[in-house]
Amino acid sequence: MKPDEIEASSFKIIDEEAGGHEFSPQKWNIVRRMIHTSADFDYMKTVRFHPEAIHAGLNAIRQGKPIITDTHMAKAGIRKKELEAFGVSLDCLITDENVSRVAKETGSTRAQVAVDVSFPLMKGGIYVIGNAPTALLRLLELMEAEKTRPALIIGFPVGFVNAAESKAALIETDVPHISNTGRKGGSNIAASAVNALLKMAIQK
Repeated sequence: MKPDEIEASSFKIIDEEAGGHEFSPQKWNIVRRMIHTSADFDYMKTVRFHPEAIHAGLNAIRQGKPIITDTHMAKAGIRKKELEAFGVSLDCLITDENVSRVAKETGSTRAQVAVDVSFPLMKGGIYVIGNAPTALLRLLELMEAEKTRPALIIGFPVGFVNAAESKAALIETDVPHISNTGRKGGSNIAASAVNALLKMAIQK
């Protein structure tokens, strides 16, 4: 089978096994791709969408706003062809020399410092977090201080320390977001949500 045939077959299986649900077609495009990436139907129960999330994400993409990720794994998983079609830049500063230096000097995590350094790139764009709760918590701090406000936050930090808590804090904000409850997540899940938005932006 060709790659497109495998994907179509996978989506058909997901649709059949998912059964009835209350997701809109746009939301289901995102949740289904998350399930396709992880083979985990739990995301049907745990995913959370801000009411303006999809609209904000599509607008940012179509306007060529930047996408910033917390890991190179998330960056690698995002579809480049669609990014190029809209002139969207894709950045990850976690391994930037200045980020590493400041993190060492201040005792902060590189993920936290990378959020700080992303200020000039972030306005009106999409921030994608698929690994580090510290990055999401720092981003929330900056938004509370009104120092920055991305158009959309895709927040899926994973793990046992502050992952669930950071996502719960995000879900309580009025900033457009796509996230989930609990410990699950990861760079692959975060990237899949971006890819679903990119596909919808291209199709429309």
